[in-house]
Amino acid sequence: MPVFHQQSRAELRRFYIEAWRKFRSGEALEPLEAQIAGLVAQHPEYHALLEASDAVTEAEYLPEAGASNPFLHLGLHLAVREQLSTDRPGGVRAIHAALAARFGSTHEAEHRMLEVLGEILWEAQRGATAPDEERYLERLRSLLGEARG
Repeated sequence: MPVFHQQSRAELRRFYIEAWRKFRSGEALEPLEAQIAGLVAQHPEYHALLEASDAVTEAEYLPEAGASNPFLHLGLHLAVREQLSTDRPGGVRAIHAALAARFGSTHEAEHRMLEVLGEILWEAQRGATAPDEERYLERLRSLLGEARG
């Protein structure tokens, strides 16, 4: 299993590509590879990209150009799932359950959550601070209010 903080962006992306390749060919998967392959399976819009070539490992996905980064998206899914497995920050699992009930699926709830998580991480990076867990939970709770409105 890789240690992500020690990998380059290209190496990390190759890990995702390889997990998807192994899944498609029916090879045995390590637990993290199985998680990644399961996420990719839920995102058919990424299949061709991950199957195309190794050039994707160096691609730039610039938001100002309207590009969505599939690796960031899948990584945020993994982060949200880790939060749910540990219920950290405290209460995130209950919020997820409420969002899933409101939006009709756990996957859609994750999408709503990862948008907020991405914003929180971006703010922390921009301010050179740790992510604000309370602010994150507040924003997640506000999604429930928006869903009712």
